[in-house]
Amino acid sequence: MAKKITIIGAGPGGYVAAVRAAQIGAEVTLIERDNVGGTCLNRGCIPSKIMIHTAEMLEKFHRAQEFGITVEGNIRPDMHALMSRKEKVIQTQIKGILSLLQHHKIRVLKGQGFIESPNLAAVRQENGETVQVAWDKLILAPGTQPLNIPTFPFDGKRILSSNDALNLREVPKSIVIVGGGVIGCEFAFMLNALGSGVTVIEAMSRMLPLPSVDEDCSKVLQREMKKRKIAFMTDRIVQRVEKSEERLIVTVGPSPFLKNPTEKDKLPLNIETEKVLVCIGRQPDTSGLGLENIGIKLDEKGWIVANECMETGVPDMYAVGDILGPAKIMLAHVASAEGMTAAENAMGNAAKMNYDAIPGAIFTMPEVANVGLTEIQAKEKGFSVRAESVLFRMLGKAQAIGDIAGEAKIVSDAETGKILGVHIVGPHATDLIAEGTLAVKTGCTVKELAETVHAHPTLAEIMLEVSLKSAGKALHG
Repeated sequence: MAKKITIIGAGPGGYVAAVRAAQIGAEVTLIERDNVGGTCLNRGCIPSKIMIHTAEMLEKFHRAQEFGITVEGNIRPDMHALMSRKEKVIQTQIKGILSLLQHHKIRVLKGQGFIESPNLAAVRQENGETVQVAWDKLILAPGTQPLNIPTFPFDGKRILSSNDALNLREVPKSIVIVGGGVIGCEFAFMLNALGSGVTVIEAMSRMLPLPSVDEDCSKVLQREMKKRKIAFMTDRIVQRVEKSEERLIVTVGPSPFLKNPTEKDKLPLNIETEKVLVCIGRQPDTSGLGLENIGIKLDEKGWIVANECMETGVPDMYAVGDILGPAKIMLAHVASAEGMTAAENAMGNAAKMNYDAIPGAIFTMPEVANVGLTEIQAKEKGFSVRAESVLFRMLGKAQAIGDIAGEAKIVSDAETGKILGVHIVGPHATDLIAEGTLAVKTGCTVKELAETVHAHPTLAEIMLEVSLKSAGKALHG
């Protein structure tokens, strides 16, 4: 008899786990209270990239004269048409996933899934009926939701979550973005290109203050923000938001992370704005799951704890995706890899997640991408570090397409030449990072990468040039 595997959550972790388990021979039930695809497809990666692509096109139109094109008339975004296209793309993707699940004979139940007892789950459906589901193995992939700030909570109209911002029907004249992380910076460039006056408030000392993002990438991004007249403040927090009939008054003060603030730093600053977008992170979406019924271990912030095999510590129960929190890596492609790992182990195989070569992709303008160690991290680990950078402006392809801002950096072991990390900020960085990911994963050296012929003229030549420089054989860089 086939193993019965039940999966709660049909995002990029859950539905990929379902497909892999079915391929191995399991009898799979997939439970989802909303649409398949999870946050990524419905309220995150895909809708935001649809909107960012439109913003990039609009920016190109405004630069048309540079490329020998005369554009006449008023060029402006049509938000209703954009939202219509967004929904069309999402629905196409949803149909594709449902077709995939049907092809693999996966049972899909729509409703709120919860755990009644060991080896028994239930689904509270929209019609009020409850369906019980017996399982041999359980994979939890419930995902997350935007983190709210109690002092100025989301209202969906003027104080927005990222979910709300992806459904804007009009471009706000002005907006304050709370948080200069990945989501905040992506929205900053997107809304600026669509026509908003944007101000970003970040509590840390730089934009994109993630350990995985090299500080030089942040410097380039901040320079590009200034060029686009995107205002930003670091070492600052939003203390309160006051509402009037037509405007919001945002009071900004010093960050608690700011060391030795001056008297000037301590002075509050008021900003008038039409809307506020809060992008300070995500929180676990585990309410109503019944985790208390089976003793699943949570950390102090409510994230599920799982090991590299995706095991929760409770026999026959696994967890994948963003619900594991920042202790792992909260990215859609990581969730999918974790889903495959959990499915393999649930079916009796031996699989482990390796988080050492996970690419990060940030869709700002220009894009930012990274894999492996930053220069600081490599030094902290005791490596004899060599870090070399090459500017995109020296590439013929970058000049041809008019996207010359940015650079690529390779962090390598000075003694062996082994590539420890790759960090790119520039055009199509999120595509180019794939080569860096392969280099880090395979233990490639800068010499081996430099001896790999790259097509000309392409943006991929940035990897050739920076590897040549890292090997002491710089040509153009």
